[in-house]
Amino acid sequence: MTRGLRPLLRGSTYAGVLFAYCGALASLPLLPFALLPALSWRSASESVQIVLVLLVWAVLVGVVGLARPVRRVLVVSARRLLRVPLPNPVAGRRPSGSLGLDRWRTPLWLVLHVAVGWTGALASGVLFIMGLSLPGNWLGAEARASLFGTSVRVSGGWSWVVAAVCILLAVAICVLVTKTLRWAAPRLLGPSAAERLALAAEREQLLAERNRIAHELHDSIGHTLTAATIQAAVAGEALSADPATARAAMRSIEESTRAALEDLDYVLGVLREEQSGTAPTRTLADLPELLDRLRHAGAVVEPELSGDLAQVQGTLSRAAYRILQEGLTNALRHGAGGPIVARVAAGPDGLDLTVVNRTGARTGPGPGAFPTSGHGLPGLAERVRLLHGEFQAGPDGTQHWRLAVRLPARASA
Repeated sequence: MTRGLRPLLRGSTYAGVLFAYCGALASLPLLPFALLPALSWRSASESVQIVLVLLVWAVLVGVVGLARPVRRVLVVSARRLLRVPLPNPVAGRRPSGSLGLDRWRTPLWLVLHVAVGWTGALASGVLFIMGLSLPGNWLGAEARASLFGTSVRVSGGWSWVVAAVCILLAVAICVLVTKTLRWAAPRLLGPSAAERLALAAEREQLLAERNRIAHELHDSIGHTLTAATIQAAVAGEALSADPATARAAMRSIEESTRAALEDLDYVLGVLREEQSGTAPTRTLADLPELLDRLRHAGAVVEPELSGDLAQVQGTLSRAAYRILQEGLTNALRHGAGGPIVARVAAGPDGLDLTVVNRTGARTGPGPGAFPTSGHGLPGLAERVRLLHGEFQAGPDGTQHWRLAVRLPARASA
């Protein structure tokens, strides 16, 4: 089997021909309406009437393509029968420029679809009929083939040769019809410039939402697991010697994990595209609860609060809580014991956040070394950058680590 005949055996070729012929047949109900102008203009010549019918027919076919459901049906049909990777039209959006080319892409496709379908059907049909009828009188009889006023007399064995050529030409026309529609489908049924911009905007919004979810998971779940692990170690060591401390640690584990479950439930609802509830919000008003959980884990936290924190609202308050949560969790995870200093200073121009802890091997109850993903500080730096703030993190002397963040007041919107 030659390489040139291989495409003929592919299902997409036959499906494409079927798609083209079905489009041609679907335009038949519009033909009676296209005949009305020609019937009312009987004084015109026959050629003028034929041209008028074809023009009115093309206009009617194009008008059908202006309906939005028609475009969606055509896209799905072309994707399945022509095997062309076409995305679904962007719902609820019209391409900008109602008089531009984008608005008429679907009508142009419909007119092309019908024209190619009828041309292919008539040409291949005539050739197939010729190919099947010419050898009928092969016992010395003669056959005559007439096309567009030209007559060809075929006799003897030449009738078989001409019949084979007709069949091959008919098959070639079918392949050409399919390739023409496959070439035109992405250009006329694919996303327009406005739709591509809308798809890019949706993609950007989806990526931003995923990044935000990743931050939420890291901030809430990561902190909770770290604190719960240390609190469990504290409870295990104090269970016999100090039952009250052990019970306090267990209560803290229960409270922190319940809050983390609320965050996790919201995140899972977003990932599943379900109608989840309102996202749990943590603000500076929840800072005392965060400090208590750290103390139950055995940390010594020394808060230094100044300014009117109650006036810090909105995005600024939520971001400040997450930054302090990450900084204090890192201090608890990687610190070497000793007090952790958390400074929060609210001023008219913005908010200053500082977390200072000792560095080195961790002492006291706990699991020792904690695995880390390395996303904490880069995530904090990105969050601060988006809020147009200032971020610093690094050694403070030889025995301390310092995290300093300044958020401008305009981030509170």
